[in-house]
Amino acid sequence: MTRTELKDLGEFGLIELLTKNIELKNKSTLRGVGDDAAVVDHGNKKTVISTDLLVEGIHFDLAYTPLKHLGYKAVVVNLSDIYAMNARPTQITVSIAVSNRFSVEAVNEIYNGIHLACKIYGVDLIGGDTTSSLQGLTISVTALGEADEDKIVYRSGAKEGDLICVSGFLGGAYVGLQLLEREKQIYIEHPEMQPDLENKDYIVGKILKPEARKDIIEFFKKSEVLPTSMIDISDGLSSDLIHLCMQSKVGAFIEEKSLPIAQETSVKAMDFKLPPTTCALHGGEDYELLFTINPRDAEKMKYTLDVRIIGEITKSADGINLHTSGGNIKELIAQGWQHH
Repeated sequence: MTRTELKDLGEFGLIELLTKNIELKNKSTLRGVGDDAAVVDHGNKKTVISTDLLVEGIHFDLAYTPLKHLGYKAVVVNLSDIYAMNARPTQITVSIAVSNRFSVEAVNEIYNGIHLACKIYGVDLIGGDTTSSLQGLTISVTALGEADEDKIVYRSGAKEGDLICVSGFLGGAYVGLQLLEREKQIYIEHPEMQPDLENKDYIVGKILKPEARKDIIEFFKKSEVLPTSMIDISDGLSSDLIHLCMQSKVGAFIEEKSLPIAQETSVKAMDFKLPPTTCALHGGEDYELLFTINPRDAEKMKYTLDVRIIGEITKSADGINLHTSGGNIKELIAQGWQHH
């Protein structure tokens, strides 16, 4: 691959390179990249906005994170927040700070991932900012979405007796990160050794290339289910369930035996001498949806293979508890994702 220095292209040249092939897909995007601000017309829809910052060495490690995957993930983690409001993401802005360690080709590779995510999720990249950094790489993405006011779901709507549901499987991203960290250490000590990631596509994919649960939001619409509350699992099930309960002023109990854990996650967790349940409860970055439903909608959950009912909302005074497989009741403590 040829290398072009960022200084040879200049800021405006870089912006033109990264934005020249953008095609707008949403009628609501009146003006995208190229002016002082984007213009979005949502008529009688409500606009939902979320923003996230990814910092090298804190949120990602370029020793094992491909740049294209990083661009993709930076978008997806923001879209997940929009879906967690039961809204449809429509536009994003991307701001990036890069040091002279990065070439034009490297920055372009990040944007290839950003553009791919936009294409798959049907959102428009409508603006952002680029600046230099004294060291490392920082990416900030802001996502906008739209929803009818009566369809927006907040963290604060859970009621006593509601059922607690979760999409997908939990703990995979945390175990995938442990694997990548281990292989990095082995590589540092033995550079001649190739990383052993054979048959680990699921857990490595969960941490390097997560997907937002657009399909679950579409299922709600098709099935005419409106969750009473919802949050995406970014910090870990324990932390995010506690956030939801605090906002809703309720308690909860969840069943350990109902926690959805993929077999690859369980096997690798035990390889690391980690209880799979601990990874499912406290591991972060799964970007699954945690939501509550009125019990009358429980029957409809059977029509999607990818949602499990894991517990029930209780009154606030009962606290937030885990019914263990051994029959004990333990208070659930937040031990979620810690960025180092």
